[in-house]
Amino acid sequence: MITGNDIIALGFTPGKWFKDAIEYANAHALEGEQLRTYLHQVHPIYQEPHAKPLDFYRNIRAESEEELLNVESVFMAMEQLMVTPTIVGGAVMPDACPTGEGQIPVGGVIMARNAIHPSMHSADICCSVMMTNMGHISPKRVLDAAHAVTHFGGGGREEFSTLPKELEDKIRDNYMFHDQISLPLASQHLGTQGDGNHFLFVGQSKNTGETIMVTHHGSRGFGAHLYKKGMKIAEMFRKELSPKTAQPNAWIPYDTEQGQSYWDALQIVREWTKLNHNTLHDATLHSLGIEAHNRFWNEHNFVFKKDDIFYHAKGATPLDDAFVPDSQQGLRLIPLNMSQPVLIVKGETTENNLGFAPHGAGRNLSRGKHKKKHAHKTIDEVFHEETQGLDIRFYSGHIDISELPSAYKNAEMVTKQMQEFGLGTIIDEIIPYGCIMAGDWEIDAPWRKRKG
Repeated sequence: MITGNDIIALGFTPGKWFKDAIEYANAHALEGEQLRTYLHQVHPIYQEPHAKPLDFYRNIRAESEEELLNVESVFMAMEQLMVTPTIVGGAVMPDACPTGEGQIPVGGVIMARNAIHPSMHSADICCSVMMTNMGHISPKRVLDAAHAVTHFGGGGREEFSTLPKELEDKIRDNYMFHDQISLPLASQHLGTQGDGNHFLFVGQSKNTGETIMVTHHGSRGFGAHLYKKGMKIAEMFRKELSPKTAQPNAWIPYDTEQGQSYWDALQIVREWTKLNHNTLHDATLHSLGIEAHNRFWNEHNFVFKKDDIFYHAKGATPLDDAFVPDSQQGLRLIPLNMSQPVLIVKGETTENNLGFAPHGAGRNLSRGKHKKKHAHKTIDEVFHEETQGLDIRFYSGHIDISELPSAYKNAEMVTKQMQEFGLGTIIDEIIPYGCIMAGDWEIDAPWRKRKG
């Protein structure tokens, strides 16, 4: 009777595969050379990390002391990340900032063969921007109408909670959503924008003067729930296939049943997120009694596929039309901060950009450090200094200074480096009138309110 110890004695590493191998070997009375040959055929092939980090394209240059520390941290994280065995290439954009030691930074692009890394699209799957050109209409009218139909902060809402039947069927049919949570989240969070750096922006085209609305949000709880599942599945494969790989960089092999189901689930999340944008834009148009002149969108937190290579964009905008199946004239949106224009760009794939551009202005300091930097001023003082001449609203009624312009990198620097590194050509700019953000909504969160 063959046991696990017998297999270990032959030089094989224990794992989940032992159970099936032992059953098969005993059922077929394998021994000696027959047993060894069988075990060589069925044992997992471990993928060792690269002996040294692969090179990556550095589309960023520090232009201040504060920026220097940020860039050094980004490069260090990328060098640690680039030993992951699935990775075949990478790049960082001018808006890059680190997310953790050895992890993909915001503004990072990673190419991986036959592998989907959930941590590299993060919990905010398909964070994206959509614009609607509303023609020659007062931007204040648009912002007021949008304010009345949008929703920021925690939780969901009832007004827009009915999903199209086709999308609901896709969710029900995908294995990754077979639970009691996914479908209710997809329904309840429709028509909501969340918090953090998500926004609803209204401005006017520099070229034509037409009023344009831009929304920025991801897939809310629906996508975050899929991310948690993905990380658990990836960790299972990491332990089995590449135990020496850092845990955050675990992956799901695409050529497995789980990998293809997860890929399909990502496409469903993308469809939901686009619907969420459309829901808010259409509701605003309906309130105003007008029709859209033009509309397009693009994600900047997603995974894109070319053959067996998966491009993981963590805060990077796809330029290449091959990455955007519903692309309109190759146009993309890159927001900077609430006091700066949203850029409308287009561009070609080059050796150093890998088919991507920045997604915004990025940060040099964490939210907490930024707040400490302004601790000598009141919140109102900071707000009025940085938003003068703009109609800036916080949905919760509480100002969040970690979302004001000074919290982000210098927008002119990012724009200049886009041109320097060939990261897209600016076609138009949406000059800001105002925007809505969640604000510090947790001040009034139910768990912080004392019971009477």
